[in-house]
Amino acid sequence: MENLSAPQAQAFSDADRAAVYQAIFSRRDVRGQFLPTPVPDDLLARVLMAAHHAPSVGFMQPWNFLLVKSEAVKQRVHNVFAEANNEAARMFPDEKREIYSKLKLQGILEAPINLCITCDRSRSGPVVLGRTHMPTMDLYSSVCAVQNLWLAARAEGLGVGWVSIFHEKALQDALGIPHHIVPIAYLCIGYVSHFNDKPELEKAGWLPRLPINDLVYFEQWGDSDFGQNFPLTVALAELQADIQEKGVFPK
Repeated sequence: MENLSAPQAQAFSDADRAAVYQAIFSRRDVRGQFLPTPVPDDLLARVLMAAHHAPSVGFMQPWNFLLVKSEAVKQRVHNVFAEANNEAARMFPDEKREIYSKLKLQGILEAPINLCITCDRSRSGPVVLGRTHMPTMDLYSSVCAVQNLWLAARAEGLGVGWVSIFHEKALQDALGIPHHIVPIAYLCIGYVSHFNDKPELEKAGWLPRLPINDLVYFEQWGDSDFGQNFPLTVALAELQADIQEKGVFPK
């Protein structure tokens, strides 16, 4: 039997590792593809538990999960979205406004489940380990819960769409959320007809995927002198080409 070193022994199997990367690179922000098929409670329990096991600063676990299934509440939230969406459309220049008007930016009414993930910044008291000098770490922790849920949902064949075009207070009022609780993400969740091969905004020409090597610096901000890091930059460029052009995920 092969004697693996400790780091190798702790790695996932090839199949498990490939599945993690597949979830990451095939995850999509879903809008118009939701099916009315109900989501089983045991499956919903798994993705919620994945969210609850996200890392959090000081282990404060600042999140709550507000599930919405009733048509009446969905409609109330949709009305809040519609008002903000009309305002947002007027903010873009003409060429962007035309694209914006054609985009479907939510699936509030279509998705069988809506979920609001929140952050209670008062949880664990005023002094939190790890938040003493970066007070926004609790917000970032709650975003980790969103990402955990999203990847677990993708692995389960569920689509997730993040709706962010709201006035925060109006959304709080529509859902009865106290104003000291921060809505982090309003998510539409359900089975879908398909997952797009690329993000919808990329396909629509809103913005391109940035080359990763334009975003990597070495030792100091702005220093992109590859030098001895050249093998890394080559590997990054090849990976991005495989993903973008061939749809091949890392394994």
